[in-house]
Amino acid sequence: MAVTTMQAYDKYGSPLFVNKEEEISTGTSIIACTFDGGVMIGADSRTSSGIYVSNRVADKLTRITDNIYCCRSGSAADTQAIADIVAYHLDFYKSETGEEPKVETAAAIFQELCYKYKEQLLAAVIVAGWDGVNGSQVYSIPLGGMCFKQNLAVGGSGSTFIYGYIDANFKPGMSEAECRQFMTNTLALAMSRDGSSGGVIRLGTIRSGKPIEREIISGVKIPKFSQD
Repeated sequence: MAVTTMQAYDKYGSPLFVNKEEEISTGTSIIACTFDGGVMIGADSRTSSGIYVSNRVADKLTRITDNIYCCRSGSAADTQAIADIVAYHLDFYKSETGEEPKVETAAAIFQELCYKYKEQLLAAVIVAGWDGVNGSQVYSIPLGGMCFKQNLAVGGSGSTFIYGYIDANFKPGMSEAECRQFMTNTLALAMSRDGSSGGVIRLGTIRSGKPIEREIISGVKIPKFSQD
């Protein structure tokens, strides 16, 4: 016999309770881009559970090592778990060899996990960083576990709205200032069009041999391209 569940609604027609089975999702707009001298990563900060925004200032830029970070999209739980596993493997590698892990090594471990468990996971990541062997690198690992090395990678639900802007404005070998403005504008456009993206813009800059520099762009500092 079928079981009927009753849902309560408020005066605006929204459900009062969220189904337990609805995962916390990072929604999302994420981007990583190489520039002359380093690599820059960025993301919005909205996570949601069903129709509700569960966190408007989430951090989707996750440390793997001091010089390698990932941008997460998909299920928050899945991507956090994978990032923790990769960070553990690379920390163990550094302890055993005394060498700093390479960015391509981190990307290979992410790819292996995402492909091996592609039926169980909802996870897409961008791996970015700098190492002394290959310099600045960006790897895109979408749903399914493929891995692509690119100068620029975007992901998440907001990415579908910004390909035209990227095609018109991206150029290889940008300066750091040009890259920062390009990424800020790109994320602002995605956040203005995608209902699953929003909050603040988080940026991280990784230069050769230096720790990451992080920045938050919020409020009136977020560029606007149309009237509300």
